[in-house]
Amino acid sequence: MHDIADLERRGVVGVFLASEAFADASRLQGEALGFPAPYVLVPHPVQDRTDAELQAVAEQIYPAVVSALTTAG
Repeated sequence: MHDIADLERRGVVGVFLASEAFADASRLQGEALGFPAPYVLVPHPVQDRTDAELQAVAEQIYPAVVSALTTAG
């Protein structure tokens, strides 16, 4: 989140990806930084997924990522 906030302050658009289990933490961290970083939630858990499962998740959230990037600011 700190990296995204820093990049945004420099004029680089970014989006934060977080596991659904960390939805509240993502929102609160953005508020604590004074920066409502755009974020997209992905199904939890992430680390135990196969490459094929990760690819499927990426394809599923792709529209949300593009939307967050193009409507940010």
